[in-house]
Amino acid sequence: MDIGLFGGTFNPFHNGHIGIIHHVKKEYGLEKIFLIPSATPPHKPGINLAPAKDRFAMVKKSLKGREGFFVSNKELIRKGPSFTIDTINEFKKEYGPETSLFLLMGSDAFSDITTWERKDQLFKTVQIIIMLRGHRENTNTIASFIDENISKEYTFNEHDNTFSHKKKQKIMICKVPKIDISSTLIRERVKNNKSIKDLVPADVEKIIRTKELYK
Repeated sequence: MDIGLFGGTFNPFHNGHIGIIHHVKKEYGLEKIFLIPSATPPHKPGINLAPAKDRFAMVKKSLKGREGFFVSNKELIRKGPSFTIDTINEFKKEYGPETSLFLLMGSDAFSDITTWERKDQLFKTVQIIIMLRGHRENTNTIASFIDENISKEYTFNEHDNTFSHKKKQKIMICKVPKIDISSTLIRERVKNNKSIKDLVPADVEKIIRTKELYK
C-alpha cells in the first residue's frame, strides 16, 4: 500500500489544498492520503492559529465523501512538541514494513526543512514528494538546495523528476496546479469582512463564521 502524509496548520483548510491533494494522489497512484493538522509547529513558534479542534473539524468535514482521503489527529493528541519524524514513525509502526510512505510538502516547507528535528533521520525514513507550483526552472533551485544542505550524493532523473541516493529515500518533484489561494489571503478577507465563498468548502466557511475565527 502507498500512503501519502500531508501535514500543515491548515489555518484554514481551503480549496487549494483540495485541488493539490487530488492531483498528487492521482499522479502517484496513492491509495490513501492522510492530512495531519499540526499543533504549534516547533520550527514556527508564536504564530497565530485557530484552535486545533476547529482546524481539525475543517479538514474532517471537507474530506467527507472524498474516497481515499483521511484526517489524522496524531500531532494534536501528542504531548509536548510534535515533530514530523515522530508522526512518520507512528505511521510506519501502524501500517508495517510493506507499506510505502510518502511525505507531501510544498516547496516553501521543503526549503525550511534544515530547521526540522532529526532531519537526517527523516531523509532515511520516508520518501518525499515536493509539490511544486510554477515553472520547471524551480527544479534547479531545489537541486541546489539539496546539494548544499542535505547531500551532494543525490542524482536527478529528469524523466521522472526524482532525486535518488544510495543511502537515503527518494525525493520527488510533483508539478501541481497553480491555484492562487492561500490561508493568509483567506484570513485577511475574513478580517476585512470580505467573501470567502469560492476559496473554502462550505463547511469550512460555516466553522469560521460560527466560531468568529480570524477576526
